[in-house]
Amino acid sequence: GQTVVIPSPLGAAPLKSVAPQPTRASSGSNTALIVAIVLGVTCVCGGGGMVALLLPAVQSAREAARRMQCVNNLKQIALAMHNYHDVHNGFPAGMVAAEDGTPKHSWRIALLPYLEQAALYDMYNFDEPWDSPNNLIVANSMPEVFRCPSSPMTGPGSGLTNYVVVLSDTAPDEQPNSIFATNRWMKFSEIIDGTANTLLVVEVAEGVPWTQPDTDLHFNSMSFNINSGSNSIGSEHPNGVNVAMADGSVRFLSNSLDPQTLRLLVQPGDKQPVQFGQY
Repeated sequence: GQTVVIPSPLGAAPLKSVAPQPTRASSGSNTALIVAIVLGVTCVCGGGGMVALLLPAVQSAREAARRMQCVNNLKQIALAMHNYHDVHNGFPAGMVAAEDGTPKHSWRIALLPYLEQAALYDMYNFDEPWDSPNNLIVANSMPEVFRCPSSPMTGPGSGLTNYVVVLSDTAPDEQPNSIFATNRWMKFSEIIDGTANTLLVVEVAEGVPWTQPDTDLHFNSMSFNINSGSNSIGSEHPNGVNVAMADGSVRFLSNSLDPQTLRLLVQPGDKQPVQFGQY
């Protein structure tokens, strides 16, 4: 209840503090009520029971945080794809191969300068195989943006990623059944179904070497049932997967998504756009 005088500069009138007024509710009674509730639950359930009750909530909160980080990773990758398109007038090729078909480098390597990884990009020797001694140094330095935190397989130092694309299996003169193909750089104008209706980057449950160029899914051989095995879209997230769309947005697809719907979402020019309300 004492008044405190605060010295003010240049002879201005001194400021006076106002004594705090008591609140209507007593903080002591509120604290006592909370303690009583906690003690009551503890007495009924026991210490171990209390932990058992709280553990699922803690695990759920942790997974929610991991899933959000995964969403952020996919958003960064999608933005890098768009920036690559702005510079090169096309998305990166799903895989670049030599004339004899030998894989040379992955789309993930091509994106490095657009993910603030120019130094790592400069270390990669494009005249050598992806697994040459020099390029394996790059393989052992995977950027965190390619790591899904929910996957136990892709921890720090593993060099494994859960983020892949679907590779088209059509001939060069045919309508591609995916945005990505070998030695093909698709433009926005070729995505007839619309960027919001076409998949860009997806998750797989089993991590793959991030610099290896031939580990992405193939349209003609993959399963369109989500989380149905090593050759399908999948993740460690409960009930579904995160995917990046060609417009840069990130969506969550349920495990129960109809396989035909997923097939349509992969194809950029089937002329059967899928509405989001359907999945």
